[in-house]
Amino acid sequence: MIDFFKLRNDMIKYQLISRGIKDESVLKIMGNLPREDFVPETVRKNAYNDSPLPIGEGQTISQPYMVAIMTELLKITKQDVVLEIGTGSGYQTAILSRLCKTVHTVEINENLLNYAKGNLNKIGCKNVFFHLSDGKKGIREHAPFDKILVAAAPENIPNELTLQLKNGGKMTIPVGNRFEQELIVIKKNNNSILKRSLFSVLFVPLI
Repeated sequence: MIDFFKLRNDMIKYQLISRGIKDESVLKIMGNLPREDFVPETVRKNAYNDSPLPIGEGQTISQPYMVAIMTELLKITKQDVVLEIGTGSGYQTAILSRLCKTVHTVEINENLLNYAKGNLNKIGCKNVFFHLSDGKKGIREHAPFDKILVAAAPENIPNELTLQLKNGGKMTIPVGNRFEQELIVIKKNNNSILKRSLFSVLFVPLI
């Protein structure tokens, strides 16, 4: 029998806190959220590995640390309306939903979107709105957004997403090709875009 509770606590201690994650809300949510319920049965035993995991359809669930740092950087509040690009299995979506007012999540693959809906319904997420669409286009009819999190890498920052970011808002996004990417934090001030590159990453491409 796998002790997922212990694995989850070890993840918080050794993968997140030890690497500098300090946001108590993020740590608490990830410490209580069963990551094993957001991956296929075939890789469930590896749910708390320090790495991405396949979730089908050629996509992955991000490494726990990457989920935590991208979330922490946004400094989400309970009043925020958040746009997520790349729903995947719904794990990142669930974390966002417990931090903010509303999440609009976009997924281009219908099978994955339905998988995520099932996962999120099981844990009672009521403030998530699902969109089957091209993530690079965002969701114009619900813009502007306080925060945007992009969970797949475009080769360039989509202009439509920066347009849909509220003045004063923030976006975390991996940018680059299949072999070389960097995590970028974007802040919009007085309708000017400020970009800060953090470190190298490797995400599936944003298609």
